[in-house]
Amino acid sequence: MHGEMTTGESERAARARLRLWLRLLKTTRRIEAELRENLRREFSTTLPRFDVLAALNRFGDGLKMSELSGVLKVSNGNVTGIIDWLAANGLVERVPVPGDRRASMVRLTARGQEEFARQAAAHGRWVDRLLAGFDSAEAEALAARLAAELRRMEGEGGE
Repeated sequence: MHGEMTTGESERAARARLRLWLRLLKTTRRIEAELRENLRREFSTTLPRFDVLAALNRFGDGLKMSELSGVLKVSNGNVTGIIDWLAANGLVERVPVPGDRRASMVRLTARGQEEFARQAAAHGRWVDRLLAGFDSAEAEALAARLAAELRRMEGEGGE
């Protein structure tokens, strides 16, 4: 019988997991709301714009729009308006793809790299402050545990 749960234990575990999910969701929403407000107030920008800059920063040579949409897990239509705004403000540029006249790559300009660096530094400070209740060992342990759970879920075909 070792390793098997009784019905009562199983129900308690299910309730505890539901509470965990609700707390994770509430915490995530709270952090996201604060980050959105800070980006708006301090940089007159949005979280989706920041996310696009972050993705392009990771891929210095740039990304095709479809690749950028894939990295961000959003539709091309959602990304197009953001790229239009970022390009109009000199933060990104569209570059033709050699051998494909219809496609273009999007990459950060020098100004975009500088602006992303400023925003990313502030973002890091905000997250550090918001999660200051965790010491480094707790933060590392929880991040590792959540990463393991995500790998398990993805292995099961869930999202």
